Amino acid sequence: HIQDRDQVFVSNQLVGSIDYNNPELNIAEVPGYRKLRILVENCGRVNYGPKQNTQRKGIIGDVLLRNSPLKNFKIYSLEMKKPFIESLQGAEWTDVPDEPMGPAFYHGTMRVGFMPLDTFLKVEGWEKGAIFVNGQNLGRYWNIGPQSTLYLPGTWLHPGENEIIIFEQYRAGSVLQSMDVPLLGKTLYVE
Repeated sequence: HIQDRDQVFVSNQLVGSIDYNNPELNIAEVPGYRKLRILVENCGRVNYGPKQNTQRKGIIGDVLLRNSPLKNFKIYSLEMKKPFIESLQGAEWTDVPDEPMGPAFYHGTMRVGFMPLDTFLKVEGWEKGAIFVNGQNLGRYWNIGPQSTLYLPGTWLHPGENEIIIFEQYRAGSVLQSMDVPLLGKTLYVE
């Protein structure tokens, strides 16, 4: 009863994902208290065809445990809009661990010379997420491609330090590289 893509965590450990192809997830039973967390991703909407007016987002029915519905969820919204991203500017950032896993936000800076020019950010090594530059939503990336760079207009940059915030859902890369030309990659077909 969940739409789009969802990551399921039990006691802060990723136990699997739910999507259109895998609508159910079996979680092993173990004794003791465990906390269930579900990160629901809105992948956008269909804007054509017969599903246009029937497509719903998020948790659209009961979440069942041993055929019993779970109730009283606490719901937190991660609205990836400018005010939310700006609220992260005052956050206390920690060092990136040796094996960075998501979902997590990562913070960095990009130093730009006197005249900022258009560039492309290479997301090789990053799995799935979104990039924000100076509070602006640059866009989403996903390692299934086809592109492996995101276009960054020079007008979004200013001389000196520019803030980069990345929301990574799975596994963070070790570097984000600025390039002069895009890498459009090859086409992969996803069912």
